[in-house]
Amino acid sequence: MKPVIVIPFHDPDGILLPFLAKIERELKAIFEQAILSISPQTAQRQVDALRRLSADSFYQLIHNDPNTLPGEHYINGWRYAVAHFPADCSFHLCDLDRFAFALDSYRATFLDDLAWASAQTQPVLFQRSAAAWATHPSNYRELEGMINRVGELLFGTRFDFAWSHAVLRGHHLRDLLDHLTGRDFVILIEMVLLLREQLLLRAVDWLAWEDPYILGVSAETLRHQRENSQTETEKRIRGLLPFFNALHATVEPLSPERTWSRPTFGQA
Repeated sequence: MKPVIVIPFHDPDGILLPFLAKIERELKAIFEQAILSISPQTAQRQVDALRRLSADSFYQLIHNDPNTLPGEHYINGWRYAVAHFPADCSFHLCDLDRFAFALDSYRATFLDDLAWASAQTQPVLFQRSAAAWATHPSNYRELEGMINRVGELLFGTRFDFAWSHAVLRGHHLRDLLDHLTGRDFVILIEMVLLLREQLLLRAVDWLAWEDPYILGVSAETLRHQRENSQTETEKRIRGLLPFFNALHATVEPLSPERTWSRPTFGQA
């Protein structure tokens, strides 16, 4: 069977819905079904649009309870996926905005990468290439870069912990779900940490910064605005601080037996 795409869908202002309509033909050609895990704000404000989607059997809409957080929206979509499709089904876990951008801006390479990932039996994590990172605002790069560098020092491999596109078989996703503890975006790093020894990593240019495309504005103008916005920087910090806790949980804590002491010459 064809793979299935699972998308957390937060679009209370209706910015993404036109892009969903734009790529619908390609989605239906590539995937068996699209599972959209709808945020409460979106369900409240986009009633007519969601009603139209729910009338199409290609879409399965998962409605999340009030006061739930993004991580719960991800997980509820994933739980539906593993409960309704075979264990060997390939699931693309991704964001709609990045998917629409990649399809429009990097079409041939993007489609080739999707087909390759769908054929893999190991979990796949698409990561931002150096070229893709260079398109992002500096505050995005610096904050995420700190987290990714700590992971590299710990594990010897650089992971893109705040990932936007992963591909897993159903049995891998099912095994993960009972071990994810977060309610917010920390589940992204939790997934990588749990799978890190199995992941196939592929750095791609199509994970370039998508916001200028989605918002229809100049990349330079928007980048300058984001880089000079304390509100934006604080938002990024707020979302990423729990990632350090997840990394900390992988390290043995200080104890009477493992203290912070000055090593003697020649000690590692």
